[in-house]
Amino acid sequence: MPAARESLLDAAYTALARRPWAAVRMVDVAAAAGVSRQTLYNEFGSKEGLARALVRREADGYLVGVDRALSTHSDPRERLMAAAEWTIVAARQNQLVRAMLTGCWSERLPSPTLEAVPSSSAVPAQRRADGPLPSPGDFVALVRDRAVAVLAGPGVPRADTADLARSCELVVRLALSCVAAPPGDGGVTDLMRGALHRQPV
Repeated sequence: MPAARESLLDAAYTALARRPWAAVRMVDVAAAAGVSRQTLYNEFGSKEGLARALVRREADGYLVGVDRALSTHSDPRERLMAAAEWTIVAARQNQLVRAMLTGCWSERLPSPTLEAVPSSSAVPAQRRADGPLPSPGDFVALVRDRAVAVLAGPGVPRADTADLARSCELVVRLALSCVAAPPGDGGVTDLMRGALHRQPV
């Protein structure tokens, strides 16, 4: 029931924008999605399951955006800058992405444990959501490794990408610092250009 699942996740995300997660009611999420409460429970199992699925979806969406940003230019430095800018924009626009990237979960947000939880769900997407969720350190590694794969190309030995991996990680960490402490107007681009100018990309 993928369409119903997406509608329920959309409804939960919209509800979260209006009120703290503790005040979001399952019956209201089901009604907003136009499905029965039983359908919601069949899909997610519980409110905790819904929270995990919502966090997983937003994490996946962020990483899809990273992949898109890394494919937008031919120049490697521009690709890395696009990924950094996407990170900053995504964190500014999506409170769940910001919490995942920084590890700072406010009382308004669901804060599912990052460890896997026991799952008896028959829904494959929910079993995946019940698995481990990425930590801020995991995101650094995921984005760095995606950038290295795109910039180095296929078949390049890992030993030959060590300098590139360090440069990519530097950019990711610089972007995260801009999420936590945003620079002034134009500051992100200047910071990235300055950092990348000295890096072997």
